[in-house]
Amino acid sequence: MLRGSPVYGVIFLFKYIGEKPSSTPRDGKFDSEAPENMFFAAQTIQNACGTQALLSVLLNKDHEGVELGPTLTLFKDFTQGFPAELRGESLSNDPTIREVHNSFARASPFSLDPSLRPPVDPNDSDLYHFIAYLPHNNTLYELDGLQPHPISHGPLSPPASSTQASDQFARQVVEVIQRRIGRYGEGEIRFNLLACCRDLRLRAQEMGDMALLERERAKRRNWAWENALRRHNFVGLIGEVAKGVAADKVKNGTWDEWLKGAKERAEERRKKGRGGDEMDLDG
Repeated sequence: MLRGSPVYGVIFLFKYIGEKPSSTPRDGKFDSEAPENMFFAAQTIQNACGTQALLSVLLNKDHEGVELGPTLTLFKDFTQGFPAELRGESLSNDPTIREVHNSFARASPFSLDPSLRPPVDPNDSDLYHFIAYLPHNNTLYELDGLQPHPISHGPLSPPASSTQASDQFARQVVEVIQRRIGRYGEGEIRFNLLACCRDLRLRAQEMGDMALLERERAKRRNWAWENALRRHNFVGLIGEVAKGVAADKVKNGTWDEWLKGAKERAEERRKKGRGGDEMDLDG
């Protein structure tokens, strides 16, 4: 994480365990008097916590030289002074933010009316959640849209420079995250941590490191390709392949044998616990 210095904040993904509302968080303390210039929004819709965690970092770093661009600048100015609930509603109803968020969503082979979807069960074992940690006014904050207020984890140790301030945040946030991971059983490993840092392409250009610049450009080409694949609907292709395979087996007289073998393998996987749906990591 220190390699990407300066680190503006981190996004932590973890298995969500439904907890009863409480006046005190399990770690840190609620800061109902958080600075007025802090952006904090309640999460008001499902499967948007990743986008909200990212925006929680970005919208609190414009005073540190992070260029938000016209859309986010206008959004932050418009919601200045709003309570967390209204900020969350504004976030979910912003057409540009919604369009960008949906551009990274997985394609669904079948269109479903959102109103017909069952409500999220907080006891679902495959629910995951994103939250943000960031330094603000020399304090380590946790921003979780499912909580009523920002959570303060105490002041950061006094730094000697801006670079050391970023390094100090990186060290102290690790301790907070380790405590959170400690709430889970020893066998739980489904966590992920993303650091929000300055674009490494800018650093490469400033240093004249053409090798680093090309690696970063290659990463983004790969990300674009992976996102295109994820969003593509392969149902038609899968259907045609299945029909082709079935026709070939019927033609060769091996359909019954092939079908029997497929059923046996499926039953073996089921007994070994390898069956079931793919895990959904949306927030």
